[in-house]
Amino acid sequence: MLFKNQYYYFIAGLPDFSFDSMKLPFTVEEFKLMLDEVLQKDDKQLLNKYFLKFDNDNLCNFLKSKDTEWNLSGTFSREELADFIGKVKEDLPPKNRQIPSYFAAFTRTWLSDEGQQSGRLWEDLITSLYMDYGIEVKNSLISEWFELNLNIGNILSAIFARKYGMEVTKVIVGSNRVAQIIRENAGARDFGLAQELTYFETIQHLSEETDLYERERKLDKFRWDWLEEKSVFDYFNIEYLFAYLCKLQILERWVHLNAEEGERVFRELITHLKKETQLPEDL
Repeated sequence: MLFKNQYYYFIAGLPDFSFDSMKLPFTVEEFKLMLDEVLQKDDKQLLNKYFLKFDNDNLCNFLKSKDTEWNLSGTFSREELADFIGKVKEDLPPKNRQIPSYFAAFTRTWLSDEGQQSGRLWEDLITSLYMDYGIEVKNSLISEWFELNLNIGNILSAIFARKYGMEVTKVIVGSNRVAQIIRENAGARDFGLAQELTYFETIQHLSEETDLYERERKLDKFRWDWLEEKSVFDYFNIEYLFAYLCKLQILERWVHLNAEEGERVFRELITHLKKETQLPEDL
């Protein structure tokens, strides 16, 4: 019988916190350094998939400008990604075999003549590739977490695309079953999801919250509760640490984001979306 790696002493020493905590025990970046010191190799590789979202940003920004600021929460260094891009240009394998295959697919598209002329939203493309990659992770909690966030994003995108007269199929990313159902049922009232997803109506209800700050906070509370439920029987294993990491990032976001700052950030987001999609001015 195979037993999972156990981290009794490390987990026993971790401080507790709640969704409404006002102070961080430590930052996500600090926690990542702590994990690097205690995790077994296979578990470290699993959690590195979570941090790839920061590498996604670094890759996109580096392709735009080599002088871009670097997010240290990512797994790969500036030098590693520079070498990787050079290898992709030469059609050679990267030195670092831990760099995921979707990075190559994304970079080739970026470098192609068709890619440069397409005017596509690169963040959407790499997010789509990243989510599909994450869903295939061979750990049920991590895979389901990726899928949950992909589904939430696609449900909200579909709802707001319909509300503002956009084409629903053009805002859906990823290729999982829910994404396919939405594309096939873009004209249906529930996008064909009422019987498919137990939480569809919950997300639909949260989308009706008019205060952007409150909407995002309630969505994060939904994610938090999902993590609590899914990891309730995990105590000293990698699943517990993954859920702890995800909740820590949620808390970090809200500790640093007060109501006034939150409204400013999300208004900037909407302004950006208007420019990209030409939404009505009364959003």
